[in-house]
Amino acid sequence: MSLFIQSIVNGLNQGAIYALIALGYTMVYGIIRMINFAHGDFIMVGAYTLFYTIPLMISAGMPAWLAVIIAIVICSVIGVMVEVIAYRPVRRSGSMSALITALAMSVFLENLAMVLFGANPKSVPAIFNLPAVEILGAKLQLKYLLTLGIGILIMVGLQLFVKFTKLGKAMRAVPQDKQAATLVGIKVNKIITTTFAIGSGLAAVAALMYCSTYPRCTTDMGSMMGLKAFIAAVLGGIGVIPGAMIGGLIVGLVEIFVKVYIAPGWYEAITYSILIIVLLIKPSGILGKNVGEKV
Repeated sequence: MSLFIQSIVNGLNQGAIYALIALGYTMVYGIIRMINFAHGDFIMVGAYTLFYTIPLMISAGMPAWLAVIIAIVICSVIGVMVEVIAYRPVRRSGSMSALITALAMSVFLENLAMVLFGANPKSVPAIFNLPAVEILGAKLQLKYLLTLGIGILIMVGLQLFVKFTKLGKAMRAVPQDKQAATLVGIKVNKIITTTFAIGSGLAAVAALMYCSTYPRCTTDMGSMMGLKAFIAAVLGGIGVIPGAMIGGLIVGLVEIFVKVYIAPGWYEAITYSILIIVLLIKPSGILGKNVGEKV
């Protein structure tokens, strides 16, 4: 029972990381129908920002968690720059051009990070130094529970933001009819840029959660995390915010339970198999709807 409880907590913590990253995919796809494969690399940017800013905060006598705010700002700025410089010029050139551009930006960011920071892994200092607690014989790290709570709170808050605020309603209006949205005074480019900023900021929070669990960062960490988050987004229904949450939690739980109860070396193969099965059985995902396209 103790192993089972610990596996659930670890799986939910891992799944919350994937869910936050998947939200970035979902938000961008929901507005401009584009898969931003460079989104995973924003986690790498956030992780390296934490690596350099946490010691600065501590040496200056300031709380270490302030480094998270700096990481959110830097990731948001980089996300906006990528959208304006790379994606906006090819937005009307077709989905294939946008896809190639996204893959190129991913490779560019990884290689730029390798030039700037080196290829060796970096050890990220801890932000939260919390003790472990024992529940039904299972020793659970409070920092895992804290990061899990932060992730769930952000995901719920984002859903409420998109559903009830004026900006969130504009975000939902743009993909339905861009011309009609423009006629009622919605600035489409501003909405798209804001979406990239929010999604990139969420990647910084995901970097915090990842580094709290695995305190290291590498230049290629974002590509693997981004791929698994993409699987989570497809599983839940890409373009649907609650679907990204559900898909991320499911992928995280599956990975941990396969590691613990089946075979540690199989978890990635089974994770990728989930994508194949979903595409074969229900391509629209758990919460997605099959929408006919008029020709």
